[in-house]
Amino acid sequence: MRIDLPEPTAAEREHSDTLARFIRNEIAEKGPMPFSRFMELALYAPGLGYYSAGKTKFGAAGDFITAPELGSVFARCVARAVAPALRDIGADAAMLELGGGSGAFAEHCLAELQRLDAVPATYSILEPSADLRERQRERVRTALPPDLAARVRWIDRPPEDDWRGVLFANEVIDALPTTRFSIRGGEVFEEHIVDDGDGGFAIVDLPADGFVGGAVRHIERDIEQQLPDDYRSEVLPQLPYWIQAVCGGLAEGLAIFVDYGYARREYYRADRRDGTLLANYRHRAHDDPFRLVGLQDITAFVDFGALAEAGKGAGFDIAGLGTQADFLIANGLADVFADLQANADEVERYRVSQEIKRLTLPGEMGEKFKVIAFSR
Repeated sequence: MRIDLPEPTAAEREHSDTLARFIRNEIAEKGPMPFSRFMELALYAPGLGYYSAGKTKFGAAGDFITAPELGSVFARCVARAVAPALRDIGADAAMLELGGGSGAFAEHCLAELQRLDAVPATYSILEPSADLRERQRERVRTALPPDLAARVRWIDRPPEDDWRGVLFANEVIDALPTTRFSIRGGEVFEEHIVDDGDGGFAIVDLPADGFVGGAVRHIERDIEQQLPDDYRSEVLPQLPYWIQAVCGGLAEGLAIFVDYGYARREYYRADRRDGTLLANYRHRAHDDPFRLVGLQDITAFVDFGALAEAGKGAGFDIAGLGTQADFLIANGLADVFADLQANADEVERYRVSQEIKRLTLPGEMGEKFKVIAFSR
């Protein structure tokens, strides 16, 4: 469905056109481009991709809002969930956040962990965007006491040596470059992108290789039905390898992932015939990943069945799986709310109430977002 989007500035339009030309040049050199590669370049091409350039992403001035950007409630409840594990591990406990956003989560989580006497020895942020790293550094430096800020460090890759503590990721897996597939004549095809000859992009479906085809057939076996012809959706065949890469060194502790998504049978319902792919631009969601390339986020919902399989395949136990609302309620939401209300004026009390509604109501983030925790 075509929807109207706000007009970008001339500089933004030029930026988008530059990235589009970069992508078209690769297509000209190498041939039809798998959608996963298109998404990778659109989001992460150095200096040009959505997350690599300096455009504001989060909050009212950006394109979407995440739970940590609403206020401190989300991070404080997560801190209460992980504090027992950090205390049990002891003095060498570490915490690793994947994709630190604006730095809001680190700020509020560390402050709450200090109140709970569970501050980790180190708090690492694995952030591929140089621009976001600088925003995070500034926020941590100005918002936290020096002793807490000194524990925060930025890393370029997951720890290679064994470590003990907590890994946390909010809205990370939805931004992994996803494979798009289709079913035609009972066979699996993979979506590729070509130059449409008119300055834009078009889709062509090519026979899937064994890696992608095997991943789709595994889904069909698990849901005990064949996907119908003319069906199109997403799959992350690389997810087990990604989980092993980011979590493999976690010798003891918890890994918690929060994202919007579905159980596998819900994800691959027969009537969900065009998958879950979305683009976000200035708080407007639409389904065209080729508009405003580099200026908009591109995302796909998470198959939590695949995520559970990947975690178990990496040697973890599933410690919990549920909605975001249930997770927050189980981890001190009422106490955090009471604490925030105690010394607040009427305006702040209203703001906090609205924050909690956004986090927990079924029509907001409460049920759309799920939380899975792995333990080892």
